[in-house]
Amino acid sequence: MGAEDLENYETEMELQLYREYKDVVNLFSYVVETERRFYLANHVDLQARSSDGEVYFDLTMQDAWVWDVYRTQRFVKTVRVITFKDVNVEELAKSDLLKDSPLGD
Repeated sequence: MGAEDLENYETEMELQLYREYKDVVNLFSYVVETERRFYLANHVDLQARSSDGEVYFDLTMQDAWVWDVYRTQRFVKTVRVITFKDVNVEELAKSDLLKDSPLGD
């Protein structure tokens, strides 16, 4: 497989992932961004903790979907992330999501 073939393959995988995201985003209540991953989830618990003067974040999500082109199973029941970087959690507005869904106008 040449470099161009590999690039085309990766582009196609990313496009498939984006299409899957558009299909499933209406099923979730939250968007969560960490330094390594992007998630959709229906329950999010984010706790700031400290140990030896260092602050870290303990993030638990339930009923989640993981944006990762290399995962074969992107739906997960429970995800726990420990990170020293910022975590961004946003609640999705259902009215905005319905506009893009087949059920919305």
